[in-house]
Amino acid sequence: MKNKFGISKNVFVLGLVSFFNDVASEMIYPIVPIFLTSVLGAPVAIVGLIEGIAESTASILKVVSGWLSDKFQRRKPFVVAGYSFSAISKMILSLAFSWPFVLIARFIDRFGKGTRTSARDALIAESSENSVRGRAFGFYRALDTLGAVVGPMIALLAIHFLGNNFRLIFFLAFIPAFMGILLLLFFVKEKKKEANPSSTFRFNWHKLDPSFKIFLLISFIFALGNSSDAFLILRAQNLGLSLTLVVLAYILFNFTYAIFSIPAGIISDKIGPKKVLLAGFLLFSAVYLFFGLVHSSLFLWLLFPVYGLYMALTEGVGKAYISNLVP
Repeated sequence: MKNKFGISKNVFVLGLVSFFNDVASEMIYPIVPIFLTSVLGAPVAIVGLIEGIAESTASILKVVSGWLSDKFQRRKPFVVAGYSFSAISKMILSLAFSWPFVLIARFIDRFGKGTRTSARDALIAESSENSVRGRAFGFYRALDTLGAVVGPMIALLAIHFLGNNFRLIFFLAFIPAFMGILLLLFFVKEKKKEANPSSTFRFNWHKLDPSFKIFLLISFIFALGNSSDAFLILRAQNLGLSLTLVVLAYILFNFTYAIFSIPAGIISDKIGPKKVLLAGFLLFSAVYLFFGLVHSSLFLWLLFPVYGLYMALTEGVGKAYISNLVP
C-alpha cells in the first residue's frame, strides 16, 4: 500500500524506526569523543582505534548478514536483531568508567548496524517500485537524518539541565531506541518467501554487473580517504568551539543532510544516480581539504552544512543505485 508520494507503508514505518534509533544514537554520538578525551582521559589515538574497530565490524557484518538474509529469504528478523543490539549498547555506554567499556558499547552498536543494514535496505527495495527507489531511499534517509537533528537537540537540553552528566544522557538514549523497536515489531510486514537452502557463501566477481564492479572499486578507493565523523567533531573542538557549539554545528550538518535527502533521491531518479554521486564525492573532497586548512572556527558553520549536502547526495542515492544493479 502506497501513499500519494509513492512511499509504501513499510518504507514509511522503517523511516520512523530509523528516526527513533537515530534520535538515540545522535543524542550521544557528538559527545562520545569529548567524553572519551575529556572525562575518561583517553588519547585521540584511542578514539581512532574505537571508531576503526566499530566501523569495520559493521562493514564486515553487512556482507554476512546480507547473505544470510538472502539465504533464508527473511529480512525483518535481522532488522529487529540489529536495532536491539544498538539499543542495548546505550545501556552499556551509561556504565562506562574507562575507555574499554566505550569500545565494547561501540562494538555492540556497530554489530547491530552490520546485522540490520543489508536486510533493511533489501526490505526497502522490495517494498518499492523501481521507478521510485531513489525517492524511497531518499525519504528513508530524510527521516533517519531528521532523527539525527532531534537527537543532538535533546542532548543540548540534557547538557543544560543535567550538567555534563554524560552517563545519564547515554542511559536516556535507550528510551527512543526501544520505541523504534516496538514500531518495527508491530507495524512492518514482510511477505513470506521460500528459503534458498542451496545458497552458498561465495563471492563470484565475474558474474557481477560491470557497472557494479566499477561502483565497488570507486567506493573502496573513496573509503581509503574517508574517516569517522568523530574526528570532525574533535577538529571543531580543537578550533575553539565549546561543547554546546560543537553539538550545534553537528545539528546543522544533520539538518542539511535531512532536508536535501529527498530532493537528491528525486533528482537521481530523473538524471541518473552517477551524476549525483559524482557531485557528492567532489563536495566531500572540498570539505576535508578545508577542514585541514582553516584556522578559524567561523568556517565550520559553512563546512558542516556542506558536509551534510555531500551525505544527502551519496547515502540514499548510492543504495538506490546498487538496488538497480543487483537482484
